[in-house]
Amino acid sequence: MTQGKVAVIGEKQIVTAFKAIGFDTFFADDPQVTTDILRKLVKENTYAVIFITEDVAKGMDETLAILKSRSYPIVVPLPSLEPNGYGMDCIKKDVEKAIGVDILFNKD
Repeated sequence: MTQGKVAVIGEKQIVTAFKAIGFDTFFADDPQVTTDILRKLVKENTYAVIFITEDVAKGMDETLAILKSRSYPIVVPLPSLEPNGYGMDCIKKDVEKAIGVDILFNKD
C-alpha cells in the first residue's frame, strides 16, 4: 500500500534542495540509473509521488508511459538546471489527455 512518501530523482545539484524539505532523494545522471532507481521505488510501494529531473527523464518515455497507466506512484518531471522543455511537454500532454483540450499553451 502506498504510504504517501515523496521522492526526487536526478542531478545532485537539484535534488539536494529537496532533501532539506524532507523528501527522499536519489542521485542519478542518466536514464538507465534513473530507471533502476525508479523500479526499486515502485517495487517498495511506499511513494505516492516521484519527481524526476527532465534531463534524466528524457529518454525514459516507455517506462514513464507504463507508470502513467497506474494510479500510483505519480511520476512528474521537474525542470533541470538547463531546462529542455521535456517536463512541460509531459505536463501539457497529461492535461490534454485529462480534459481533452490544451489549456496551458493554447494562444487562441
